[in-house]
Amino acid sequence: MSGRKNAGKASPCLLLLISVGCFFATYNFLTMVGHGRSRDGPRKMLGGGDSADSFVAGSDPSKRFHVALTATDALYSQWQSRIMYYWYREMRDRPGSDMGGFTRILHSGKPDGLMDEIPTLVVDPLPEGVDRGYIVLNRPWAFVQWLKKSNIKEDYVLMAEPDHIFVRPLPNLAHGDEPAAFPFFYIKPTENEKILRKFFPEEKGPVSKIDPIGNSPVIIKKAQLEKIAPTWMNVSLKMKEDAETDKAFGWVLEMYAYAVASALHGVHHNLRKDFMIQPPWDVKSDSTFIIHYTYGCDYTLKGELTYGKIGEWRFDKRSYLRSPPPRNLSLPPPGVPESVATLVKMVNEATANIPGWDEER
Repeated sequence: MSGRKNAGKASPCLLLLISVGCFFATYNFLTMVGHGRSRDGPRKMLGGGDSADSFVAGSDPSKRFHVALTATDALYSQWQSRIMYYWYREMRDRPGSDMGGFTRILHSGKPDGLMDEIPTLVVDPLPEGVDRGYIVLNRPWAFVQWLKKSNIKEDYVLMAEPDHIFVRPLPNLAHGDEPAAFPFFYIKPTENEKILRKFFPEEKGPVSKIDPIGNSPVIIKKAQLEKIAPTWMNVSLKMKEDAETDKAFGWVLEMYAYAVASALHGVHHNLRKDFMIQPPWDVKSDSTFIIHYTYGCDYTLKGELTYGKIGEWRFDKRSYLRSPPPRNLSLPPPGVPESVATLVKMVNEATANIPGWDEER
């Protein structure tokens, strides 16, 4: 960067004006599209309401956080959301919990069959073609819409995903204006400085100010998220439009965009490794709050990991793209890590107790 620092460089004022103009142009365009799709007025809160169960007994009201889950109406997303919501309800009122209300932010643009089961707000997806097949690009736009329409009582928000399972009651891990986030080993800002400088200018400081995180799980003040979310959306879109960035970041592009957007607003996160585990790599669940089952778990019948190769015993959410996992999944063989066994047991408990689990929604 330093070798071409002064070559054809626009003035800081001009760059600032261009950046501000691009932000409002993108934001106003998407807002206009959203309004065009909702000419019948703001979408109603269906399935229980965004403020349903907002306050529960036993915790400090000032620390309570609202659980906000982004999801689609695809069956694959639905069954994960149902399990996630089941364990939210199980853990919410237990000692040590600061969980408040719950909203599934459904960014498919229309109601689905879970409206009466899970408190849901329907929001619009991005205009057709904008996500270029990268569905999670809708996540920041969904949060922008939800924050504009929601009327939650909690001061904090937990941004969550369908493939999260609460294994313990979750307290508010944030400290005032310092949000809490999980550090991902594959988010490496300092190793990607050349690319990130396109979105995080030198005057903002070293790229080490960008936290190695995504947007989930994150517990953050709603007031902070209201400022970050539009920037997160715009940075995501600009990253996707840039061929070099898109190729380099791939499926974690939107995660980098949240990390950059937070840093642009001067927000630093408290990194909590105990926030979440990811089997099969993390083998114990007794000191964490969330299991994230994003990776497949493949083992021999002797309990040996065969990652990258289908095992004699396996649990992989991608095995259930077109139908939910059946009730009473087989437990892993002896020798498989406790975290994997706990994951399957918790899936089985949820599916055994969710009414109409096998019914099409």
